[in-house]
Amino acid sequence: MSVEKIVLAYSGGLDTSVILKWLANEYGCPVIAYCADIGQKEDWDKVRAKGMATGADKVIVSDLREEFVRDYIFPAFRANAIYEGSYLLGTSLARPLIAREQVRIAAEENADAVSHGATGKGNDQVRFELSYLALNPKLTIIAPWRIWDLNSRQKLVAYAREHDIPVPVTKKNPYSSDENLLHISFEGGILEDPWNEPDEEMFKLTVSPERAPDTPTYIEIDFAQGTPVAIDGERLAPVALMTRLNDLGGANGIGRLDMVENRFVGMKSRGVYETPGGTILHRARRAIESITLDREVAHLKDDLMPRYASMIYNGYWWSPERLALQALIDHTQQNVNGWVRVKLYKGNAIVTGRDSKTDSLFDSTIATFEDDGGAYDQKDAGGFIKLNALRMRIAANLKARKG
Repeated sequence: MSVEKIVLAYSGGLDTSVILKWLANEYGCPVIAYCADIGQKEDWDKVRAKGMATGADKVIVSDLREEFVRDYIFPAFRANAIYEGSYLLGTSLARPLIAREQVRIAAEENADAVSHGATGKGNDQVRFELSYLALNPKLTIIAPWRIWDLNSRQKLVAYAREHDIPVPVTKKNPYSSDENLLHISFEGGILEDPWNEPDEEMFKLTVSPERAPDTPTYIEIDFAQGTPVAIDGERLAPVALMTRLNDLGGANGIGRLDMVENRFVGMKSRGVYETPGGTILHRARRAIESITLDREVAHLKDDLMPRYASMIYNGYWWSPERLALQALIDHTQQNVNGWVRVKLYKGNAIVTGRDSKTDSLFDSTIATFEDDGGAYDQKDAGGFIKLNALRMRIAANLKARKG
């Protein structure tokens, strides 16, 4: 394979550092190390220096934080997207944005190839490459994990040491980790046995629920057309809002998840996640929808949500079906306006109130157990029940005739 210039999605970690050196040696062409800042709290000056020292011709850091929250996290949360009942899609949402910026840089730098550090066993290779192919199918895609002979972490470490590349993985910290403004994930090491409990020292964003404060924290989140816009009455930009929720959730031990998930490539994989702000936001959003969405619209959203979440998990962010569903979902959010009160306490985000001055469909005069002044005639329920039971009554009569 002959290529002229490569743009590598580079994190500065073990895998992409080895890949950076390997690409330069294998293809003998310029390699641009591109870093996406999506809130992972890196020292970017150090990452730049490491990239240049490892063989990059140029290191580009793109600040994508605001766009990540505004155009990826918030749209998915308007759908209440959650994969297999638990996973809030932190890594899945980041990959299409990282890939889109990588394709843009490739065009700007006249590169004809892109590369990533995802293994041939995981979901990320699919997410990256579906995005590349959707956005610029002419680019050559180089997936080192599928073509080299460095097929284990041990071999990567040996290669790194041979080429004087600093190794961040140790026996004490063997985890493969991915962090952004929505979450941090951990895989590998002792987590490869689904029975092993994670070490407490592994967690970075949250205190353990047992060590969280004994006094609950109450917050109020304001929503406008389904999107969070303020906390405790203070309007915040998307990144600031997610950062505030992450800090509040982390301090109260909220958002830890340990699950075995079904990867798109076919295997089961164990992952441990911390999603403090996202966990609070997910519960608050469902609460505001509970009083502002029509019943059948809400149920339709719930029916569509697993399909939507799977599209994102499997890498189909840029697909026409995901875009079509997003248009429907966003249309449903026009009246999702109001605010929600949440109690944060020892790992729990408990909704304790919801209200909307403009769009609440909750009618207390009808829902009350007290005298409703004729707002609702309870006799109507009898006919409603009989009509809904008609098919079962017909079936019961037929069964009786048959004896």
